Amino acid sequence: MTEGRTKVSQDEGQRQDQRETRITDVVKDRGVEDHGPTEAVFRLADVHVHYGSFLALRGVNLEINKNEITAFIGPSGCGKSTLIRCLNRMNDLIPGAKVEGKIEYHGQDLYGDGVDPVEVRRRIGMVFQKPNPFPKSIYDNVAFGPKVIGMQPGSMDELVERSLRAAALWDEVKDKLKQNALAMSGGQQQRLCIARAIAVSPDVILMDEPCSSLDPMSTGRIEDLMEELKRDYTIVIVTHNMQQAARVSDRTAFFTAEATPGTGDRTGLLVEFDDTDTLFTQPADRRTEAYVTGRFG
Repeated sequence: MTEGRTKVSQDEGQRQDQRETRITDVVKDRGVEDHGPTEAVFRLADVHVHYGSFLALRGVNLEINKNEITAFIGPSGCGKSTLIRCLNRMNDLIPGAKVEGKIEYHGQDLYGDGVDPVEVRRRIGMVFQKPNPFPKSIYDNVAFGPKVIGMQPGSMDELVERSLRAAALWDEVKDKLKQNALAMSGGQQQRLCIARAIAVSPDVILMDEPCSSLDPMSTGRIEDLMEELKRDYTIVIVTHNMQQAARVSDRTAFFTAEATPGTGDRTGLLVEFDDTDTLFTQPADRRTEAYVTGRFG
């Protein structure tokens, strides 16, 4: 395995696997800059997720650090979206869903007694795969959340502008705030959804395949935006695009699905979690290497 990687890195002109080289090439150069000790926002210990009698995800252990972008990658059906929805208790809304193990958020049991799931979702916002603006004006989309939760900003106009600026959208819509958000392009709608999430002052932004329905230009804008947002927020992204994970994330978790003995069901599990450049260039598990080099299956 090591010999194959060495050959690819030494002689790109004679590469054995073009997909491996492409992904390796887009892993961003993070250098060796020391940013000091990291703070864990989430700690997951032996997390299992059931939908009724079906075990969707088993035995997940990982930490997600503050002001980093953490990517979840893996084939369809491996539990990536299931796990990200556990981080803000969205799975509570699915009948029969059950989370076992422990998920800590800043040291507090996220599923402990007395924890308000509505407050959890305010602090831990979600941006979905398909842009879902409300059928309201651009302004009202951003102002909706603060109004619902009773925020009393000094100026709602200033809050809306600040949120749209943070989502790199203000210059494009500042003269169209009263127009219906559904008239915007797909990429603009997704950035509006990010602005809407930002408006309620979250700590974490979860993104479940936020670019899957967007064109390459819009995808690039969202990726650039994530780099800006991580200065103030912790970001977790689910993506099927390995190049995207390599470009934007600081750490990457690779999941797969394997048959559960005696049931015939396939259960998701975490295979490997590491710094993104390490996971893509020197994976510790052969299943990870097979996936990132396109030999998975």
